[in-house]
This record gives sequence, C-alpha cells and structure tokens, in this order.
Amino acid sequence: MPKTILLICLLCCQQFLFAQITGRNPFSIGESLELTSQILGESRTVNIYLPESYKRDSAQEYPVIYLLDGSRDEDFVHVAGLVQFCSFSRVDIIPESIVAGIGNEDFPTTGGSANFIKYLETELQPLIAQTYRISSTRTLIGQSLGGLLATEILFKKPELFDNYIIISPSLWWDDESLLAFEVKKELTAKHIYVGVGKEGKIMERVAQELYQKLQTGQVNGTRLFYGYFEKQDHADALHLSVYDAFERIFEKEEEESQD
Repeated sequence: MPKTILLICLLCCQQFLFAQITGRNPFSIGESLELTSQILGESRTVNIYLPESYKRDSAQEYPVIYLLDGSRDEDFVHVAGLVQFCSFSRVDIIPESIVAGIGNEDFPTTGGSANFIKYLETELQPLIAQTYRISSTRTLIGQSLGGLLATEILFKKPELFDNYIIISPSLWWDDESLLAFEVKKELTAKHIYVGVGKEGKIMERVAQELYQKLQTGQVNGTRLFYGYFEKQDHADALHLSVYDAFERIFEKEEEESQD
C-alpha cells in the first residue's frame, strides 16, 4: 500500500510540473481616454472597445455605439462583450462596431443634462471622429437614468444619433415632465427601441407611454420597436433588451439595403 501511495504522489507531482505557468500577459478589451471637458469643467473618462479587425484593416470604418453608464464598474464590460458576440461572423447580427462607454454622474436629475448633451455634441463626438476610423452610423444606449437622458436627447437633439436604444427609462422623474414634452424636431430616419422588464406599474407604464408617444410622431422612415421582458426586472433587463434591439434594428437596416 505505501508503494502505491508513493507512486500516485509521484504521478501527481509530474502532472503538476506539466501544468506550471510559463508566462503572464496583459489581457485588455480596450482602452480608456482621459478627457478634459471645457463644457463640463472637469476631467472625464471614456472607455473604448475596438473590434479585433481594427488593427488589421487600416481602411475599414466602424459604426460607433455610445453607451451611457459606460464606466468599467457599470455596463461597459458586458455590453462590449455583447457587441463583440453579436458581430462575430457566425452570429452576424450587427456589423463590427466601436463602443464608447461614457460614465454618468446623474446629469438628468441634477439639472446638468443640457451641458452634458452639449458635451456629447461639440466635444466627445468630434474627438471620437478625429481619433478613430468611424462610419457615419451612431447608436446610443441608455438604461434607467441613462434611459431618461437618452430620451431627452431623442426629443431635443435627435440628429446626434441614428439609433436609440432606451431601456427602463426613469421617466417618472420630475412628475413625468419629459413625457409631456412637445417634440418639435422631426425624427427623420431613426431606429428607436424601447425596452422594459417586469419593473412595477410606474416603470412599465412610463415605458409604454413613451412608445405610444413615439408612435404618434413617426415620420420619414423612422422605425419603432418595443420589447417587454416579463422574466427580467430593473437589474437584469438590459442584456436581453439590447440583444433584442440589435436583432430588430439591424435586421431592418439589412432589409432596407436589399430593397
């Protein structure tokens, strides 16, 4: 018996030797830009995901997906992963895209949304265009307070983005004033997705009312989509909603291109 145990120990030691670490290398899914904003009067961090082909193909241009709540400890990592997965050739739901993750500081409810929208338009978008090879297609994703801000941008500066993915928007804020906002700018050739989970009567109602408000104002090729996820709540509705939005928004674009 002792000889048997000794033999087993020797074999285990050999296996351990074969499993030794031979090296460690950094593993990164992107890069972080440190920006100084004159409009906001502060430094900002924007996290960037670049497709695998970005470095290989020096001529290709890429759509940009702007993600609110895009800090590393918010939604950036898992949404960037979803973008990567949906752009795999074997999946082919969306084109390879750059993700720009923007960290938020509750601008919608603290009165700073106007400056933040100006920052997006006059500082961040031009900087991304100067720094990376981008196409003209721009998508905005916002959830919760980010969804509130995305809705405000859609109503007041719709030209900033082509596709709007608005998940669980906190439209209850300020006595639901944004739902009463008179949209004066035409929503021309937009793709708009509104999604919500089983999040209680108020959250579900305001999301539905936003969808209905947009339905009455559809003009000039704008397409509108709605998703309800009864098995998800406010904490986990984002992933399935964004996946569903990708399938429906970009499928429509493909169909249009074949006409």
